Amino acid sequence: MPPHEIILAWSIIILANAGVIIRPFGLPEAIWAVAGAVALVLLGLLPTADALAGMHKGVDVYLFLTGMMLIAELAQREGLFDYLAALAVEHARGSPQRLFLLVYAVGILVTVVLSNDATAIVLTPAVYAATRAAGAAPLPYLFVCAFIANAASFVLPISNPANLVVFGEHMPHLAGWLRQFTLPSIASIVVTYAVLRLTQRRALNEERIASRVLVPPALSHGGKLTAIGIGAMAIVLIAASALDLQLGLPTFICGLVTAAAVLALSRQSPWPVVKRISWSVIPLVAGLFVMVEALVRIGAIGQVSAALHDMVSQSPTGAAWSTGLITAVADNIANNLPVGLVAGSVAAADHLPQQVISAMLIGVDLGPNLSVTGSLATILWLVALRREKIDVSFWRFLRIGALVTPPALLAALAAAIW
Repeated sequence: MPPHEIILAWSIIILANAGVIIRPFGLPEAIWAVAGAVALVLLGLLPTADALAGMHKGVDVYLFLTGMMLIAELAQREGLFDYLAALAVEHARGSPQRLFLLVYAVGILVTVVLSNDATAIVLTPAVYAATRAAGAAPLPYLFVCAFIANAASFVLPISNPANLVVFGEHMPHLAGWLRQFTLPSIASIVVTYAVLRLTQRRALNEERIASRVLVPPALSHGGKLTAIGIGAMAIVLIAASALDLQLGLPTFICGLVTAAAVLALSRQSPWPVVKRISWSVIPLVAGLFVMVEALVRIGAIGQVSAALHDMVSQSPTGAAWSTGLITAVADNIANNLPVGLVAGSVAAADHLPQQVISAMLIGVDLGPNLSVTGSLATILWLVALRREKIDVSFWRFLRIGALVTPPALLAALAAAIW
């Protein structure tokens, strides 16, 4: 590709990602990602066939997100979130600090067994409902959902779809994964909680929440079916991960079957559920996949691979630290989904030391906690907040992320490398 075309392609990709981050004119993130992808094709910088191939690589992610969003909408409509919220407030017993810890613990569980995207899609509305029931200011507890979604996202292979992207066909067995990532995960979770708790100390100390709320006498049949569907989805995802299967189709089928059962039981039309799903997430992801294809075409991945190979030859430990930190920063420039795709391509091209690949994955998973557009999970969290008329600006999130992310990232990398 001629130098002027490479420069033009880079310019489009940078501007498109800036649009996703800044959202000029208040336009949704998806518009900027799609605009960047379309511009690359129309200007002849990326053949249509390559763009379609890039979009096709995201099919598993599209199915995964659709299944998750479908079951989250059902949970909200059937009162499951309100029911769980009442239970959470009861267990908090009037303590904002206890409610904060409880939300964090539940966030760990949901992220580990259902993925970080599920925490953003499923847990965030439940936490909002809990704070509303308790008469609490929601943001301190909602921040928990955003940060734990990434901090606990490398406990298991299924905890983040990016894990499957980075390792690809070289995914370690579950026992090997646990040996490799248990200590880094503990470091990430503990340090993230400690620093996040400090950042919210004043807000929690000034908070007054109800010690009791009226717990619904019984969950509706639809709510029970939805809860069963979520449990079944967790089991299916763990089984699929153990069998080294893609997660998208099983998630989509679980969501579809649960929706069909709930809607048939209550004789509801599916259209109200379908209309409330945030479908713009799908073209956003597709646009990001297309831009990664453009990076492949202009040789960026080959250059990264060569540079990493040189670093490893000089010092594997130094290369691991550099890789983890650079990847973490890159997440917040270009989103961790395309960065994970690039990292996976690099990892597949070279026989890299285990500590380098571990650091790369930790950077991809944990680095996005710095900014609100660092990961797809955090973008989904933003979408969930906007549905409740809550707006968190890029800068507000960054002020917290700049405090929380560096110590957690350094602790996790140290645990993985040494």
